[in-house]
Amino acid sequence: MAFYYSEPSRTFNEYLLVPGYSSSECIPANVSLKTPLVRFKKGEESAITMNVPMISAIMQSVSGDRLAIALAREGGVSFIYGSQTIEDEAAMVARVKGYKAGFVTSDSNLRPDQTLADVLDLKDQNGHSTVAITEDGTPNGKLLGIVTGRDYRVTRMSTDVKISEFMTPLEKLITAPEGTSLKEANDIIWDHKLNSLPIVSNDGHLLYFVFRKDYDEHKKNPLELLDEKKRYVVGAGINTRDFAERVPALVEAGADVLCIDSSEGYSEWQKLTIEWVREHYGDAVKVGAGNVVDAEGFRFLADCGADFIKVGIGGGSICITRETKGIGRGQATALIEVCKARDEYFKETGVYVPVCSDGGIVHDHHITLALAMGADFVMLGRYFARFDESPSAKVNVNGTIMKEYWGEGSSRARNWQRYDLGGKGKLSFEEGVDSYVPYAGKLSDGVQQTLLKVRSTMCNCGALTIPELQEKAKLTLVSSVSIVEGGAHDVVLKSSTQQVR
Repeated sequence: MAFYYSEPSRTFNEYLLVPGYSSSECIPANVSLKTPLVRFKKGEESAITMNVPMISAIMQSVSGDRLAIALAREGGVSFIYGSQTIEDEAAMVARVKGYKAGFVTSDSNLRPDQTLADVLDLKDQNGHSTVAITEDGTPNGKLLGIVTGRDYRVTRMSTDVKISEFMTPLEKLITAPEGTSLKEANDIIWDHKLNSLPIVSNDGHLLYFVFRKDYDEHKKNPLELLDEKKRYVVGAGINTRDFAERVPALVEAGADVLCIDSSEGYSEWQKLTIEWVREHYGDAVKVGAGNVVDAEGFRFLADCGADFIKVGIGGGSICITRETKGIGRGQATALIEVCKARDEYFKETGVYVPVCSDGGIVHDHHITLALAMGADFVMLGRYFARFDESPSAKVNVNGTIMKEYWGEGSSRARNWQRYDLGGKGKLSFEEGVDSYVPYAGKLSDGVQQTLLKVRSTMCNCGALTIPELQEKAKLTLVSSVSIVEGGAHDVVLKSSTQQVR
């Protein structure tokens, strides 16, 4: 006879936090949202600690290189989507790692015999306004000059004019020699009021650029998440089919952490994938796994050696797994059980395996609820898909600006590897939809507003850190009528002619 759970599974919307005592120290400015990303032993620290508890979903419509840079700037980690060629995914990772190295290898390069049209095309492709002009048009060719937006005016110049006619030539540039430190480079930039400084080898070849904006951005973003070389931290998705080819390419590109992208993680496929990573890289390569919804699934992946474990099946806004296959569990119930198993595992083994809540986040306060229930961080898809930096297009739908958002199990993505059960390499039926989400502007504005709410709620609970919130939190189930009571009701809103009841 099948096993029956005695209690229904719950969603985040069925819970509220009950406030606790708040001291005068409990103000949002004093709250730390630091949280471990990967497993660690008792008495040690995690090899990667995030400054905010947010990672982006491994999805085509969410996690490209632009979003990865923007999220790392805010203190979180993006996982570049794996449902693309190995070469393309590795290239995205490399672009993120090259963006914030202090010394940046130029990715905008042309020859002097090319034209203004080539400059404009290149700018459209990568958005960068500084173009290195080298003898052969390569990143490390002999430097002949640079082109910036100050060197041309599209309205007054023909697009077929040669770059050599309007570039700033080498003899008019301020450069620095090979071996210049980052501090020395920044001093030169400030002393000469430059936007960029080329670092040139002894034989005149371009090595790197140092940009003023990188220094400015660091000062504006004190929580940005950097590796030991001052590059942005970035993750990447892998699958259980081509990991032997994909993992080496992503590691070579500089990925800081990997994650197996699968709709259901309690399987031998994930065990084999993790074992392969451990056999070839030991503990040097960090790899998360999932998704699971109960203690058994957590214990299985923890014993396999997963560095973090994702919780959630069927709770995503574009996921229809529960409808099509009848599997899953309410996100709150799944998270509570798995986090309890995580704590028991830590007591038994002395190894702490962080838990990621993936799916079911509808409102900002659901993030705080997930953290209170034990999650170390949350994975978000719809939330990040709304911002400028996501890879999807902005469209006008009935007068409202929207962004396209589709699931990895949709016909559009056709990410069959995510739903792989060892059969043919195809998506047999859809487990996701193709949709729109309301456009929400810049990621930084949205994330900062959301985290202000999280910090504020934590203060209401008398907590200044995530572990303290998990220790002090008091959660109560709410009835359907109390959910109605919690919103605006029995008034006529000024933005509507209808009465809210």
